[in-house]
This record gives sequence, structure tokens and C-alpha cells, in this order.
Amino acid sequence: MGINPLYYLTMTKKEIQRYFIITLGLVFIVFIVGLQSFTKHKNKKSGGVVMELYTTAFNHEEFIPKKYSCKGKDVNPELQWENVPEGTKSFALSIKDPDAPIGTFVHWLVYDIDKDVRKIKENSVPGKQVENNFGKEDYGGPCPPSGVHRYYFRLHALDVESLGNINSMDAFDKKVKEHTLARAELMGKFQK
Repeated sequence: MGINPLYYLTMTKKEIQRYFIITLGLVFIVFIVGLQSFTKHKNKKSGGVVMELYTTAFNHEEFIPKKYSCKGKDVNPELQWENVPEGTKSFALSIKDPDAPIGTFVHWLVYDIDKDVRKIKENSVPGKQVENNFGKEDYGGPCPPSGVHRYYFRLHALDVESLGNINSMDAFDKKVKEHTLARAELMGKFQK
């Protein structure tokens, strides 16, 4: 047995308001519970917390100091990370500019970074390097021709101790993708 549809036509204004408020409240509760469940699962990787990459040189999505660019000392900033997933056997790091006129411009590719490392010191080389778009292996800082560019620092936790010998940027991307357990990202901006 259900409610007679004509019942709704005979409801008073007060009853309609109360019915509407109760229905709206239930929808809101279901929404909040669903959102909490989604957020809880979204922020977790298998085994716990999401890996984080950061620097004391600048904040995420803020401007990179001139010191780390072609207008300064052109040295890499210090980078640190935490919440490394279980099973990590090495790390790989890339710094890329997706706003370059030629397409994505590669500034630095480093791999076979030891699994126990949690910090890359300023102006240092923590592992093996691959030639970048500057035609060199060493770090090349931001140097955009015009406008504001974004620079993505991406650290990958890998499931192998070594990626072997990598001779190209494409090979780096392919091998890193095949062996990534988790990835952390930091973005900084720069304008000449």
C-alpha cells in the first residue's frame, strides 16, 4: 500500500514546507556522507598517505626565485619528499615546462636515485642524468622566451633499483611510467 497521489493535493502549506525540508535534509546528509567517503579514498594510495614533494625555495604554484633560473645561478633548488610507499626501490625526477612554444620542454631528468634518499641538495646531482632540451645532462633552470611559464617537478617512486642505461627523453618517460608506484608533484612559475 502506498500513499494516495491525491494526498499531496490536500496537504497544507505548512505540511508541504516540512516535507520539503525533511527531503532536502536527507539529500544533504547522503551528499555529505558520499563526499567524505570519496575524499577518504581519493587521498589514499595503497598502504596509506600520498607521497609529497616540496622545497623551501618556493611554495607550490608560486614563483621560482631567479637564483634557480638562467637569469641567476642556474642551479637546482633543494627538494625534499616524504610518505614514500612500501616497495620503493629507487626514485626518478623530471622537471618540465608544458608552456614552451615548441611543446613540453625538458629541463632535467634524473633516475636511479637511491631508495633511502629523501632530499636533493641545492646544486647537486643525485643520480644518473639524461640529456635535456638544452642539449646537456645537467639541470637547466627556467628560461622562458616570454610570459609566465609553469615548471612541473615530478618525483616518481619506482619498483626497481635501476632503470639501466637510458639514452633519450622518450626512453626515460617510458621506463619511468612502467615502474612507477607513486608520484609527487610540485609546480613553480617563472617569468623573465
